[in-house]
Amino acid sequence: MKAQIIQIGNSQGIRIPKVLLEESRMTGDVELERHPDGILIRKAQTPRSGWDEAFKTMAENDEDETVDLQAGSSFDRKEWQW
Repeated sequence: MKAQIIQIGNSQGIRIPKVLLEESRMTGDVELERHPDGILIRKAQTPRSGWDEAFKTMAENDEDETVDLQAGSSFDRKEWQW
């Protein structure tokens, strides 16, 4: 599908056809990345995205052990109050 670069205020841009947006399920913020062949547009990643799946996988594989609270620096052991 072709699009044309157009003037948008003091910038330039393209209009993305509705069909492409619906098929890609893109809304809101996006990330742009320069590639040798052009520009890649992808959904913006939110902080901690994918953590839920990672935690579920860890639990299924018995890899979700509690962090050793006795470890730490000498400051942690002497000065810090839990």
